Amino acid sequence: MTALSPILARGAEPLRAHRGTELRARSWRAEGLLRMFENVLEVGERPQDLVVYAAIGKAARDWDAAARIATALLELDVADTLVLQSGIPVGTLPTHDGAPLVLSAVNNTVGNWATADRFYDRFAAGQTIWGGLTAAAWQYIGRQGVLAGTYELLGAVAARHFGGRTPEHLRGRWMLTAGMGGMGSSQPISAAILGLSSLTVEADPVKIERLRSAGGLDVVAEDLESALAALHHALDAGEVIAVGLLGNAAETFPAVAERGLVPDVVTDQTAAHDVRFGYLPVGYSLESWAATRESDPQRVERDARASIARQVEAMLALARAGAVVFENGNNLRVQAIASLDDTVPVGRESRESAERRILSIPGFMEGYLRPLFARGIGPFRWVALSGDARDLDRIDAEVSALFPQRPEIAAWIALARQHVPEQGLPARSCWLGLGERSAIAVRVNELVASGELTAPVLFSRDHLDSAGMTHPRIGTEGMRDRSDGVTDWPLLDAMVLSATGADLVAIHSGGGGYAGWMQSTGVSIVADGAASTAQRLTRALDGDSGLGVLRHAQAGYPEAAASAAAGGETCQAPVAWFGRNEGERDA
Repeated sequence: MTALSPILARGAEPLRAHRGTELRARSWRAEGLLRMFENVLEVGERPQDLVVYAAIGKAARDWDAAARIATALLELDVADTLVLQSGIPVGTLPTHDGAPLVLSAVNNTVGNWATADRFYDRFAAGQTIWGGLTAAAWQYIGRQGVLAGTYELLGAVAARHFGGRTPEHLRGRWMLTAGMGGMGSSQPISAAILGLSSLTVEADPVKIERLRSAGGLDVVAEDLESALAALHHALDAGEVIAVGLLGNAAETFPAVAERGLVPDVVTDQTAAHDVRFGYLPVGYSLESWAATRESDPQRVERDARASIARQVEAMLALARAGAVVFENGNNLRVQAIASLDDTVPVGRESRESAERRILSIPGFMEGYLRPLFARGIGPFRWVALSGDARDLDRIDAEVSALFPQRPEIAAWIALARQHVPEQGLPARSCWLGLGERSAIAVRVNELVASGELTAPVLFSRDHLDSAGMTHPRIGTEGMRDRSDGVTDWPLLDAMVLSATGADLVAIHSGGGGYAGWMQSTGVSIVADGAASTAQRLTRALDGDSGLGVLRHAQAGYPEAAASAAAGGETCQAPVAWFGRNEGERDA
């Protein structure tokens, strides 16, 4: 039985997702989901612990649960639905062949229980997991998944502040950032694609070496002086460089500010959302951090928050000096505000002033990417289940030709083919919107049916998408209708995706530092070449991105109202919006 899926070996050997045209499960729909389950562990940070990324984002509760999930997928009939609860299989229910094959809910907790302490207690007891965004939904494709988003973000920053997003606009400029985990490792690569040099700080030498080996770093330094020397040598020569520094962000950022240096861009993508497992406090080695986390976790959390506050103060100082500073979706500001509770109490006005000062650092979504989300454009992705890179090449060619109205899509595909390191099954992430996603999916389904692709293809997206997430300090910060914390939308999205026939629908909520802050929905659907699949692809993908457009139209974004009125950017996908009044409908 072990030969049917490496997951059944329960972590006893290096895990590699199954490739080829052999069908192990009863359908390609189930086979595709199983290969993605295997793939997130192949590209994960600590697959032996089922950890995919972000310190504790897991693919399943434990190895026994993982093996039972794999066995269930191998045996699953297309008219049944496998139900997962926080990373364990509950059972299968008879549904129908147009229903999801997998429904998954992870760590969804009532409000008064949605605290970090309660999560950590239940996590330690093996009663729940943090599914991340794409870890427990088996949609993670390594750093290549977030690379497109980081590229779009840094491009928007460049267009806003430096006159354009080409190497000519960014020549001689550099970014200071931190974090080289599964998400953060995308930063120096995305910056280099745009022509922006970078200095990225990371405390774990294993993560640095992993990124260096993948070609994401040009130079690795063990002290700030050497890192700055390499950076400025390249800048003076008119070259683009990605420098990695072994160090602690809470020490490095203040040191840069104290030197009077002003990076052009300053951000951070450490796992600061999790102050117990994700952010190394000043004064700790990796070993003492792990030991103290076991003996005195509250002390680790206090020390981590104090270190984050120190880093944030340095970011504020760099902003005052002229740097473009923003938070990149890791709750850094929330942790800095929480650190105020660990210090000597101050007066109400002083505390409010401190909070306002910290929140003067904008979040990346409100600051730069919301206009794209308002149009339903976000991080879409596809995976060649065959494992054959030629299948990915064929899809790249189709995507590049299919949307002449948006030449930036073909431009990104060309850049990704040249610069994005492969990880796991051949995959691509590209920012597509309403109508565009279903158009390429239906075309790929035709190519599978004709045999031009050697095996089916799975389509998915990041949970941080137009309708897929509520997080009032990340994806939905500063919504115009003050709906920042309203979780109706990702819940509605999950219902829409289930009603329209996606293959996997997942609803995740916060854990650890995200406790109480996050609700998200993920989706996967396999293009297996069947005629009925084309209908499900269209309904599910248009429903998903269409709901995102409607959400932003309801919140008052004119880009969304225009997109809804037109039925989509390029493909006239049907969307009906019931605006509050005629003026809004015409906006």
